[in-house]
Amino acid sequence: MSGFDADAVFTVAAHDPPAAISPDSPSESEKLLLDFLLQYRLGGEFIYRDKLRANLLLKQCILEVDLRHVSLYNDELAHAIQNAPADKLPLFENAATKAARSILFPLVGVGQTDAEKKKNAEDAADAIPGIQISLRSGLNMLQFRDLTANTMNKLVRIPGIVISASVLSSRATRLHLQCRSCRSTKDIYPAGGMGGVGGGSDRGLPRQCDAPTVDGQKKDCPLDPYLIIHSKSTFADQQTLKLQEAPDMVPVGELPRHMLLSVDRFLTGKVVPGSRVVATGIYSTFQSAKNKNAGAAALRQPYLRVAHLELSSGPTSSGSNPFGLQFRPEEEEEFAAMARSEGFYERFSKSVAPSIYGSLDIKKAIACLLFGGSKKILPDGMRLRGDINVLLLGDPGTAKSQLLKFVEKVAPIAVYTSGKGSSAAGLTASVQRDTISREFYLEGGAMVLADTGVVCIDEFDKMRDEDRVAIHEAMEQQTISIAKAGITTVLNSRTSVLAAANPVFGRYDEGRSPGENIDFQTTILSRFDMIFIVKDEHNEQRDRMIARHVMNMQMNRPEENADQTAGELSLDVMKRYIAYCKSKCAPRLSAEAQEMLSSHFVSLRKQVQQVERDNDERSSIPITIRQLEAIIRISESLAKMTLSTGVQNHHVEEAIRLFKFSTMDAVSAGSADGLTRGELNDEMVKIERELRRRLPVGWSTSYQSLVREFVTQQGYSSHALERTLFVLEKSEVIRFTGQVSPRRLCVCCD
Repeated sequence: MSGFDADAVFTVAAHDPPAAISPDSPSESEKLLLDFLLQYRLGGEFIYRDKLRANLLLKQCILEVDLRHVSLYNDELAHAIQNAPADKLPLFENAATKAARSILFPLVGVGQTDAEKKKNAEDAADAIPGIQISLRSGLNMLQFRDLTANTMNKLVRIPGIVISASVLSSRATRLHLQCRSCRSTKDIYPAGGMGGVGGGSDRGLPRQCDAPTVDGQKKDCPLDPYLIIHSKSTFADQQTLKLQEAPDMVPVGELPRHMLLSVDRFLTGKVVPGSRVVATGIYSTFQSAKNKNAGAAALRQPYLRVAHLELSSGPTSSGSNPFGLQFRPEEEEEFAAMARSEGFYERFSKSVAPSIYGSLDIKKAIACLLFGGSKKILPDGMRLRGDINVLLLGDPGTAKSQLLKFVEKVAPIAVYTSGKGSSAAGLTASVQRDTISREFYLEGGAMVLADTGVVCIDEFDKMRDEDRVAIHEAMEQQTISIAKAGITTVLNSRTSVLAAANPVFGRYDEGRSPGENIDFQTTILSRFDMIFIVKDEHNEQRDRMIARHVMNMQMNRPEENADQTAGELSLDVMKRYIAYCKSKCAPRLSAEAQEMLSSHFVSLRKQVQQVERDNDERSSIPITIRQLEAIIRISESLAKMTLSTGVQNHHVEEAIRLFKFSTMDAVSAGSADGLTRGELNDEMVKIERELRRRLPVGWSTSYQSLVREFVTQQGYSSHALERTLFVLEKSEVIRFTGQVSPRRLCVCCD
């Protein structure tokens, strides 16, 4: 003990608070950090000492430290770590390594000779080469656009989506060199140490041998004499990630920004493309090869040297909650009370896009899509998806795109894209080449980025066929298989698809079959659980209601039925409730529900067979086993919406009603007045032939007399007569005249 006089009385302040020591010099900082790791406790528990011991027993040389605990222990030290993390983090790791060695080898140096001390110290160094510190921080999250020169070399915390991850590479932490001439050895530690992008030392290996001379004779070693002995060098894993802003953080009209992330040692291999993460690290710069070749020495590219990764979603996220949201106990009680409340299903459905009038069944279907069913893994390893896909097909001006935009806002994870602006690679994944290493790597597209969420695809009919085929696998198997540029892999895309499209002729033509109106292949239509045909019907009373609703919305006036709007849920509550239900609840079918579903599916198949026989053509919208699974998924999502563990009969009844209103209506679309589409077309052909035969050029008659003759006397349906006259007028064979009533006179002009 240097500094103390022998045989003299001395005192030591045993209870000085740690804050009395200021972390000015590195040695003082390291001492403070060592004391913190060994002495900090919550209650009677030494949390970091115990955590370090547990990790060492598991052969994990990593310790996660909460910066808030450091702040409670010594506020000045926590500020020093935040402001100069590059200096303090190596000291923290040295302190953790010393603490780990003292825990595993507590008796080193006690009653031992110098040789034993040295040998035990070497054993400790071999057993624990170094401890990695992972810094969990409670800092406010910064967006990519907030990272400026003022935040350089400071600890920052940024959220985003990992869009690509490089292969693991090994970075040298200690190089063992040997001179090829005189065989002398030396160790060097490359600049940059742990982490970093763009390489360590610019100088590389020493150019000249600096071994000591023997007997005063200078060694005649050539230039660049050193060879690297790899077996005696030490290396650490390193990986480069590419982080992109989440789509909901990007301002309108701007491209999403990217950030390079450098992770090392135990933080590597934690994430895959599509994972949503919050990265804490040191905001640093490196000189890219592009700038180096251009000679711009002062121009440097920013990157983040990661100190901690919080996984908020993705295939490797831990815990049952895939959205990274934490729920307070009182919030869980509130959600449970909401789920038990009377008429909650109707209330939630009306809260979906409340500014859009009507379309309640479509809103109920979207509510089912947001919650989704239960995914299942069968004993043979086969996976059955739980996500629901919905197609809205209809006339322009029926608020399809507005519904899609609302879903993008309310879903915990969502990506919005438009058909014409989306390519197959943009939806699935693209292969890029790294500019530095020249290696190929994958970049995830919209379906990968929206993993465990919703993809909203507008203008679905404007997509090229080859691009639409690319999402076949993603919609049913929920994976994306890539085999290009020597990369063969499978990415997860566990997403629901909400698509909006227009019919072939712009508007839905009642006189044509659904197959003629819907220009999609059967293969993609069978993958949609619900297909809604949204028609812009002419109904005076309905038009008045819509016009009044639109006027109220434009003038920001309260609705007349204010009691209904009072029960609407806010966006934030809906988003958190959806995340809560998806993470906590996975309903299963009851025995009664199974029996009801089986019998209904058989009757649905019979109904479709009858429609096909009547129309004398195969239905373009198939009813297959996929549709039975669709009804099961809808039933499960209805049960999940009210946090029920089992699917009951009333859930199945509502699911079948929704399915009949959507897909089954689309199958039988075009029939009217109790007639099938085939019979209606036959009647129209007969009426047209009779009209052409009987009406000479220039002859006119009243509409009422035509109705009396064709409908009353000959027994044709009024709908067939209406359709025939409409078609003839469009083809300019006849013309309606008379201002009082447009249907009053019919003049043949050809």
